[in-house]
Amino acid sequence: MDERDRTGRIVQLGDGAPRREQDFEIVPNAQDRAALAEALGILAVRKLRFTGRLVPISRRDWTLEAKLGASVVQECGVTLAPVTSRIEETVRRRFLTEMPQVEAGGEVEMPEDETIEPLPQSVDLTAVLHEALALALPPFPRAEGADLGEAVFTEPGKAPMRDEDARPFADLAALRDKLAGKD
Repeated sequence: MDERDRTGRIVQLGDGAPRREQDFEIVPNAQDRAALAEALGILAVRKLRFTGRLVPISRRDWTLEAKLGASVVQECGVTLAPVTSRIEETVRRRFLTEMPQVEAGGEVEMPEDETIEPLPQSVDLTAVLHEALALALPPFPRAEGADLGEAVFTEPGKAPMRDEDARPFADLAALRDKLAGKD
């Protein structure tokens, strides 16, 4: 039995698993948070807590309901300065024995409920935590006051096109203003 089994981070769900509600709390240590930050390609995971419960919902199916709380540090997408973000997410997974079947043509119809997953023999709660955190990270963190500005590129000898020129109704607005001045 490895350490994760002793800490309750791998929970048996398949045949023969106990059919009772199971509470869990995972608070990774500094070394585990540093390894997770490296795996996610971010600067740091300062705080991390994953608490919840696994609940049997039928003879064989299960629901995982949890709260993810984290403080992460990422590079600003503009300046590369460190940006700290607070993440509070509700995590919900339903592990079901009956999933959509393969239909004619080899296509599988995806369920509308994205929380549904096939029932595994066991679930690694640490893996669920890592996935939930990866999905919750801000995709383009910005330091306070960071601005992309305006980049202007053109061929030599030609007038550059500015952001203002690319507006879809800029010409109509100019025409309206021109016509309004003639009245």
